[in-house]
Amino acid sequence: MSGMHLSREFFELIKAIGESKSKQEEDRIIASEIIALKKKLDGTSGGGGGGIITMSPGSPIPSMGMGTPGGKGGNNELSSKKKAREFLVRLLYVEMLGHDGSFGFIKAVELAASQSIMHKKTGYLICSCCLSPDHEFRFMLVNQMQRDLISSNLLECQGALVAVTNLITPDLVTTVSSQVIGLLDHNSEVVRKKAIIALHRLHQLSPDAVTKEELVDKLRKMLCDRDPSVMGSTLNAIEAVARVDVQPFKDLVPSLVSVLKQICERRLPSEYDYHRIPAPWIQMKIVRILSVIGKNDSQSSEGMYEILADCLRKADEAGINASNAIVYECIRCITTIYPNPVLLDAAGASISRFLSSRSQNLKYLGVTGLASIVERHPKYAADHQLAVIECLEDKDETLLRKTLDLLYRMTNPVNVEFITDRLLHFLRGSTDPYMKKDLTGKICAIAERYAPNNAWYVRTITELFKIGGDMVNPAVATNLMSLIAEGTGNEDDDEEADMVLRKQAVELYVSILANPPNRMPRVLVETLAWVLGEYGYLSSAMTLDTIIDSMCTLLQSGNTAKLGGGAPTTRRLVLSAIMKMVAQYGSCPTAASKCIDAYTKSQDPDTQRRCVEFMAILTTAPYLLGEVFPVDASLEDVEVDVDLSFMNGLVAEAVSNGARPYQKPDDDDDDDVSGGGAEAAGASAFKMTPYEKPSEKTYGHGQMHGLGSTSMGPAGVANVALPPGGAINAHGGGGITPVPQPTTDGLTLRSTANVWGKKSAAPPAPMAPTTNSFATTTSSFANTNTINSPTSSSYGGSSSYGGSSSYGGYGSSQPATAPAAAPQKTAEQIQKEKMAAALFGGISATAQPPAPPPAAAPIVATPQGQWGTKATSAPPPIPITPAAPVPVAPMVAVAPAPEVDLLGFDAPATAATISSVGVLVPTIMMDEPAAPTPVAPPAPEPAALPPPAAPADPFADAGLLDGVTQTSLPSFSSTNAFDSVKYEFGGSPITPLAINTPQFGERWGSCPSSHPISIPSSSSVNTLSKFMALCERAGLHKVEEIMATNEGIAACMVGGGSAVALVHGKISPLAGGTSRVDVLVKSTDPSLGQGLALYLQNMIR
Repeated sequence: MSGMHLSREFFELIKAIGESKSKQEEDRIIASEIIALKKKLDGTSGGGGGGIITMSPGSPIPSMGMGTPGGKGGNNELSSKKKAREFLVRLLYVEMLGHDGSFGFIKAVELAASQSIMHKKTGYLICSCCLSPDHEFRFMLVNQMQRDLISSNLLECQGALVAVTNLITPDLVTTVSSQVIGLLDHNSEVVRKKAIIALHRLHQLSPDAVTKEELVDKLRKMLCDRDPSVMGSTLNAIEAVARVDVQPFKDLVPSLVSVLKQICERRLPSEYDYHRIPAPWIQMKIVRILSVIGKNDSQSSEGMYEILADCLRKADEAGINASNAIVYECIRCITTIYPNPVLLDAAGASISRFLSSRSQNLKYLGVTGLASIVERHPKYAADHQLAVIECLEDKDETLLRKTLDLLYRMTNPVNVEFITDRLLHFLRGSTDPYMKKDLTGKICAIAERYAPNNAWYVRTITELFKIGGDMVNPAVATNLMSLIAEGTGNEDDDEEADMVLRKQAVELYVSILANPPNRMPRVLVETLAWVLGEYGYLSSAMTLDTIIDSMCTLLQSGNTAKLGGGAPTTRRLVLSAIMKMVAQYGSCPTAASKCIDAYTKSQDPDTQRRCVEFMAILTTAPYLLGEVFPVDASLEDVEVDVDLSFMNGLVAEAVSNGARPYQKPDDDDDDDVSGGGAEAAGASAFKMTPYEKPSEKTYGHGQMHGLGSTSMGPAGVANVALPPGGAINAHGGGGITPVPQPTTDGLTLRSTANVWGKKSAAPPAPMAPTTNSFATTTSSFANTNTINSPTSSSYGGSSSYGGSSSYGGYGSSQPATAPAAAPQKTAEQIQKEKMAAALFGGISATAQPPAPPPAAAPIVATPQGQWGTKATSAPPPIPITPAAPVPVAPMVAVAPAPEVDLLGFDAPATAATISSVGVLVPTIMMDEPAAPTPVAPPAPEPAALPPPAAPADPFADAGLLDGVTQTSLPSFSSTNAFDSVKYEFGGSPITPLAINTPQFGERWGSCPSSHPISIPSSSSVNTLSKFMALCERAGLHKVEEIMATNEGIAACMVGGGSAVALVHGKISPLAGGTSRVDVLVKSTDPSLGQGLALYLQNMIR
């Protein structure tokens, strides 16, 4: 046996079930087991005994006292708890395999009242799995669960909380809700974690007993729990509630961002790491919640841009499965929230890495991510043309399905023909009913929305009828018939164009009739019959009598597969088409006469009546056929005589013969609601006044609500929306309605101490918000307070912009290799490129989101997670004239969010400053009109003030100047000295590095040493022009000066390029003619960067 805890009988049962060869053999085994279990429950070997239900002392649960009818000879089979527990497990096998085990449920209820926690959990488990929601035994468990919920034993509390989520029904919620709410303050974190899950379940069962307001209040409190496991359980409930109503959680963005930031900085205990990734499941859950909150809400989205960029970058550097899952969730979030060009570029780079991977799973993630981004930002699909083509030819059916979904999402009027052909090709070779139904719906949708012309639409839908007609919605056939009958529907258009369309449709269906496939779906046969019946005379390939003969042959062939299954309704339509063509032809061919005469004896009453009436008209009044079956009259309105005036003569004749005239019956008072006569009836009549249009709530949606949706319109014969030329940007653009901030007291988490991980030795110096418009990177220059923070621990290493990675081993720089010569393209590659050109046609022509600032450099995803690979030696400087600065839209002021460390509510509040997101500016939506970008005028230069006293040098006080020799710096009071000063390193002055903005961005990620400085108030360097002049006089090259955001960048080198330093500065004007100056110096040599930062700090002061 596999274990001493299993009896031989139990072991043999499991072995027999596993070795059974058929369902019948398995049923025989379970039937024998049921007999054995019943004998054990009855307590006898041959029957005759019975169970007696008794009450155990101190227990609210009745127990089965087994014995003989005489009361002697107790039951030894289930006397021990161990045997009873095994009995219930065997009973669970009976239930799982589809047999009735209700005879032993009472034993599970009894075991739930056991003092042993193992037996108690077994009893609760069997009851949870086997008892139906309306089973009477559930009421017997309520008292026991109440006792366990208030027990001092932690294990009993945990078992009861698990049972509450599975056994409580909506009518029993009030019996345990108060105990569950009380356990939210339990000392044990495991109990609190299970209590929040149970409370959420009670709210789902009975929203009236546990209200949403009460649940939200508890969730907000438990989000700040000191234990990360409790916080993680709370996130599950927050996501579920937010997907129903997100408004109560709009103000939680700073809190969630703070939690995610702490996780990324590894402040959680190490036991939450999975393959060196800190708490990946909690990260993914927070990102999903942020995507729900930030959807169509620019204000909420702005607060999460920076942390999403940081989380995506760090996870992308690791390169393992757990981090890839985080990357995928970040991509989904970025494509869901209010769009931002920098984040979209980063998401596109991650998608590119997925698509280029050899792993099928990563390719699937790449195609899925590309499908989520391509609808509203189609330009990102153009970079992956060949990768998409290769996925279309992959043998993995799951990957193929997702790629076809991508094709559907990226369809536009230019590539609709190619994509439709590809979808029809895969539909033709598919045998999966689900895939065929899905593809059929997608083909119908894109054909109706993007059809280039009516003739193409008719051909495509007809081909779809031939391939997958059984899966097509009948309304599609109705729309096709309406299109052929109505044409363009525009009275100004020439009628000849409509006749050409009808003639093309007739020729198409005549060719099908001439060579019918072995199997024609019903919708194809019915459409063919209608088109030829209405417009068969237009055919030039086949005469009308030949069409009639072919239709009769098809109807009398006896092959139901060619007749759409041979349904009576299909036969009626074919017969009606034959009758119409006979009327158009002017005489009845022999084949038609025989066919219609044969169906006069049909068992279908409707078919028989049609044929009998037609034969009567044909034999007695053939001249009426033109009136009964008019040509091209499908759109003519039928005149209805509501007074039946044509019967007046018959009525008068009947009255003259003595018939009783018709009298309208009097109103019956019994029909009145109140029984009070006509007056009462009038008073209680139905009110026919329509309701007023309800006011729509716009919580964060504004005019973006429903963006990208497609209204296909109702399916009907009249007023059918024609398919051709569906405009893409038909939605009106608009801004975002500001979300009103709640005035009530919200969750206050400002300036609290760290909960998770070690406390920092010294808090990082707060930095002012800075912005950057030149580097399209996923990390913000404004986050200077985390670059060298002692508590900041990035995924990738010591630097938040790159460096060595403790996450996945991608940290070292790789030497740049010379570009290899382009290989010769094979015929297969050329064919794929042609397919890609047809597939991605129109991508650039469709609406695209506004591009980032023109000087921005795209992100290049590298294994090191940096902007570019580090070369072995720097090339000689190339003089490049920098482009003129382009006006950039000014930043929208955003209230800084508090730094939240998720601690208790009793911690003293202290002043805190957190950097606002400045580098990631939200872009305009795809369908919004682009507003002109105003240029901020330069600030006037204030009058010079006396220089303030030089403060103590923090670098010197910290002992950071060891080994750095500098000459004394001149005073600002001497203009000549200021003009002549150049920074020297190693005894020689620095050399300007002539690069442009994109080259600056590429080098930024390869500089591992970062040195931020901040001057709270400077009167000497209070404008951007003065700062850039200072950089040039110091020996740096001015790369770009951005007036709109008061930012500037400069670069220098030493030793002929052996060491490089890059400088980014931000000027924030203050009152009184002073400005705050924030500078970040990055260098390949730490000594160079440290000395240059100190030099600039002293010069600015």
